[in-house]
Amino acid sequence: QVQLVESGGGLVQPGGSLRLSCAASDSSFGTLNMSWYRQAPGQQREWSATTTPTGAFTNYANSVKGRSTVSRDNAKNVAYLQMSSLKSEDTAVYYCRQTSNWGKGTKVTVAS
Repeated sequence: QVQLVESGGGLVQPGGSLRLSCAASDSSFGTLNMSWYRQAPGQQREWSATTTPTGAFTNYANSVKGRSTVSRDNAKNVAYLQMSSLKSEDTAVYYCRQTSNWGKGTKVTVAS
């Protein structure tokens, strides 16, 4: 079973940027879609972005579209979520997912 580990979260001011990473333990990483989700306090987990195996195609939720870029480096078994123009409503725990495998999440707090 593939292990996924997110990193890169933290405290950032409104308008700031962060790059989240998702490291996979298995080279099958490069053969599967990779998705990012987030769960804000007191809310359900929601999908944010997906990239196809080669990274050629991406898709974004309206809530992050235009402010986020999902990418991947299959040689390193790592996916990224670059976020900019962060807002307080982006405060959440961010998770990566491949098929039924989820990471444990990395917390992003947007506050001044």
